[in-house]
Amino acid sequence: MFSFDQSRVVQLANGERSYHIFYQLCAGAPSTLRDRLNLKMASEYKYLNQSECLVIDGVDDGMKFHKLVEALDTVQIHKEDQEQAFAMLAAVLWLGNISFQVIDNENHVEALADEAFNSAARLLNCSAQDLMLALSSHKIQAGKDSIAKKLTMQQAIDRRDALSKFIYADLFEWLVVQINKSFEVGELMITGRSISILDIYGFESFKNNSFEQFCINYANERLQQHFNRHLFKLEQQEYEEDGIDWTKVDFEDNQECLNLFEKKPLGLLSLLDEESNFPNATDLTFANKLKQYLNGNPCFKGERGRAFGVCHYAGEVVYDTNGFLEKNRDPMHSDFIQLLSSCGCQLLKLASPSSQFGGSESSMQSVGTKFKSQLFKLMHQLEKTTPHFIRCIKPNAKQLPGQYEDDLVSKQLRCCGVLEVVRISRSGYPTRMTHQEFAGRYGFLLPETNVSQDPLSLSVAVLKNFNVLPEMYQVGYTKVYLRMGQIGTLEEQRKQFLQGIVGVQKYFRGGQARHNFHELKQGVMILQSFVRGENLRRKFNHIKKKCTARAPIAMDEQLVAAVYLQSVIRGWLARKHFNNMHKMKWLIHENSNSKRKPGKKISEVKVIPQEQIDIQTSILAELQKRVVKAEATIGQKEEENAALQEQLQQYEKRWSDYEAKMKAMEEMWQMQMLSLQTSLAAARKSLAADNTAAQPGKLDSSTSPRDYDSEDNVSMESRTPGGNTPNIFANAFPDLRAGRENNGSVNVVNTLAKEFELQKQNFDDDAKALVEVRAGQSASNMNPDEELRRLKLKFETWKKDYKVRLRETKARLHKLGHGEVDRNRRKWWRR
Repeated sequence: MFSFDQSRVVQLANGERSYHIFYQLCAGAPSTLRDRLNLKMASEYKYLNQSECLVIDGVDDGMKFHKLVEALDTVQIHKEDQEQAFAMLAAVLWLGNISFQVIDNENHVEALADEAFNSAARLLNCSAQDLMLALSSHKIQAGKDSIAKKLTMQQAIDRRDALSKFIYADLFEWLVVQINKSFEVGELMITGRSISILDIYGFESFKNNSFEQFCINYANERLQQHFNRHLFKLEQQEYEEDGIDWTKVDFEDNQECLNLFEKKPLGLLSLLDEESNFPNATDLTFANKLKQYLNGNPCFKGERGRAFGVCHYAGEVVYDTNGFLEKNRDPMHSDFIQLLSSCGCQLLKLASPSSQFGGSESSMQSVGTKFKSQLFKLMHQLEKTTPHFIRCIKPNAKQLPGQYEDDLVSKQLRCCGVLEVVRISRSGYPTRMTHQEFAGRYGFLLPETNVSQDPLSLSVAVLKNFNVLPEMYQVGYTKVYLRMGQIGTLEEQRKQFLQGIVGVQKYFRGGQARHNFHELKQGVMILQSFVRGENLRRKFNHIKKKCTARAPIAMDEQLVAAVYLQSVIRGWLARKHFNNMHKMKWLIHENSNSKRKPGKKISEVKVIPQEQIDIQTSILAELQKRVVKAEATIGQKEEENAALQEQLQQYEKRWSDYEAKMKAMEEMWQMQMLSLQTSLAAARKSLAADNTAAQPGKLDSSTSPRDYDSEDNVSMESRTPGGNTPNIFANAFPDLRAGRENNGSVNVVNTLAKEFELQKQNFDDDAKALVEVRAGQSASNMNPDEELRRLKLKFETWKKDYKVRLRETKARLHKLGHGEVDRNRRKWWRR
């Protein structure tokens, strides 16, 4: 493989970067590797900073370098080889920094032995003297002798750049070989199972087009013809040969341009080699010779001076012949091969100079001839494959994302022949299948079975059955040709049909699999039963032997105990049997001694048979079993009774706590009721005193009532259940009740007294009902604590209302006003 793209190593356009690996190496190499290679920043190398473009927005060169190392590990390139490859890249960068100084009056130069020179020599692992001679002089072979010719400044710079490109090209070749070895491409190509990807150069046209652009455009012209041949010539030729009704589409053919390059002896490459063999030839003489012999060719245009033009398929390009002869001769390779072969770097020795330029025959060929030879090999390999083409379009000249320049895009589409391809695809039949393939793929979709089974008939029947329009397909001698989109309908029908078949197969295979599974499961279970039985028997025998070996005395004791138990049981059974026999004999004896009736024989004496004895024994055994079962049931019931007894004790304990609480509450209730009764008695006495003041001698006013309106005595926790509180109202105020029947205040007090008696009786009844709450005496859902809380709330409400009405009675009595009696009553109410 020959590449001219290594020219990017030494020459860059403004705003353009060199190969990304250089920037990634400078940004992402670890510190240890940077020290060994003496790496600097990318801005310090002339090969990289000449375009003033060192970074790309959104691209992390350091991260890219780490991914590159992972990729090299994936393709199984050893770490030592990776480091040597990085050393060669660093050597290329240091070669670009080498400068020269003039040493004589003829402008001959010599390389400066500075940091760049020493770093390059160290990385190439060659002597500084050999590198100095390779960069500053050129060896000319004169017979058996060689003469070293010193170089001028420009020649030395060109030689330095040529060495840099040569090293990079060799490194690229070596990397391709290593990747191919890792993927075993050779074996795949032999078996015909390989996939090759070709990245073509692409058409180039610059302001100054050199020898490199000349060769690149020649290769692009040859590949364009390959593209045209497959997409234009062969496709239309296939239509004609298969009997398809087809109108031929005209397209531009570039064969005339290829003849301009390749024709012998008057072709561009032939004239270039011829002129390169003349020692006194120059680039101007070469340009004049081209104009002399090729002016009649329609694809050639002569220009002034050293320039000439070529009408390529993609457009016209003007080339400058400056450097054509020197580059075509390529006289520097022999010196470089000698220099690199003397280097201690194993990677350079394993690279491709010997395969690419080695051998006497190869070294005598010019660059153009070698390029043409390798291009023909490439085309021969492409003809053996089934090609698929991907055309890359440059969207804009500003290198900005998301922007498309219509003129630039349409020009590229027109130059690479995509528009003609679109025209042929729209008017042609992109989908084509042989009759055998078409019938085999879609023939089973036909519902009729009486169709002829030959492939052609099946193909026609399928097309008619699915209503494919006649203008959308054509049937050739060997193939069926379909227009765009027609194959999708057939594929959809085929997919639905296959899904139905697969559904039926799924259920059938599922049932079959389940049947086989159950049979297999049954067999496995039987096998497992045998295996587990055998394992248990072995385990039992092992335990038996182990127990016998470890505890023979214990086994003897158990045997003695078993024998003793058996003897007791057998003795009991023997005694029982003996007793039964004794009873039977006694019955027989009694019958024999009894008085027999006249005429009765001895044989008529009742004898208990043995079968009846056995039945009685079995009945006795059954009764004993029932007794044992009854005893077990009794034991269970006793346990349940014990649990219930314990639960009952817990209930009784809780009830005793509740009764103690109720008794305490009864005492509080009695005290409060007494307090209310005392207050009412005091009220009655006060009213009696008022009456006595009006009617002397009726009531002693010196009685001092107890406090009535005390909140401490009104709080309630309980009341006396069933208590017999004396009727204070009835016994304490007989005269008051008899003497003031018609007085309004006395009536109010009497009403309050009656209400007190009624509420007292109600509260007594409610408290008694709470006390009588026992298990079985009340509803199961009744909660004594909740009922007690409700009774307390009811009492509190009545008590507050009753107090309010007592105060109202006080106010009414106060309005009457009785002098000293009123003052005494006011003092009592205040208390």
